[in-house]
Amino acid sequence: MIAEAAAWISARTTLRPRVAVVLGSGLGGFADELIGREEFPYASIPHWPASTAVGHAGKLVLGLLGTLEVAVMSGRVHLYEGYTPAQVVFGVRVLGSLGVRAVVFTNAAGGINLAFERGALVVISDHINLQGANPLVGANDDTLGPRFPDMSEAYSLAYRATAKQVARELGIRLGEGVYAAVLGPSYETPAEIRYLRAIGADMVGMSTAPEVIAANHMGMRCLGISCVTNMAAGILPTKINHEEVLETGAAVRGTLVKFLKALLPRLEV
Repeated sequence: MIAEAAAWISARTTLRPRVAVVLGSGLGGFADELIGREEFPYASIPHWPASTAVGHAGKLVLGLLGTLEVAVMSGRVHLYEGYTPAQVVFGVRVLGSLGVRAVVFTNAAGGINLAFERGALVVISDHINLQGANPLVGANDDTLGPRFPDMSEAYSLAYRATAKQVARELGIRLGEGVYAAVLGPSYETPAEIRYLRAIGADMVGMSTAPEVIAANHMGMRCLGISCVTNMAAGILPTKINHEEVLETGAAVRGTLVKFLKALLPRLEV
């Protein structure tokens, strides 16, 4: 199925990007920055699962950032939508099969670390997978990667250093922290947030970890950027809702677009 989807895309474009971006909830504006955009709705690509989450456009966009060929997944699918782990990472698998070697994953996250404020951008140093699933479970496809891939540097140290340097040059405040991936779709309880803080999590969300596992399995280098769209349960005396997540994503979109436009050409692949 992965090969069939990759062949379908290859037959419809001459672009062969080696850099890709995955855009999270409310963060889809970056795809509009590409020149000569070629858009493929997920529903039109063989076997590609359709995104049902609010704030996810649900399309693959290929285009140019200057002279750099870039692929953008504008929206993703999640385990909480009822998809299997294999379906959740299908898009990343296809991108890897098309020749992508570097992926920047963005997501909307709840802030656990009190040093982060709503709207903060945070580079992911590592993750804790609490989703109860791993996309590599089952028979291993040796054509994709090894049975037991190393995850000691799941998020490229070199890419993180580059991201921090670009942020300094642009005057963008960029934090760094550990991302906890939970199943959802309900938001976490205050007790769960206290637990996550105790085990070393700085942000919490419902995506990214499976995709990063699959990307590392295929030998791709990863960078993760969380947008803290709300403070997690119990941090502030307010309730959490998805509209707040989308509003914050929209507010920070311009900063994220500027950051990604400066960052992508400097990622070594």
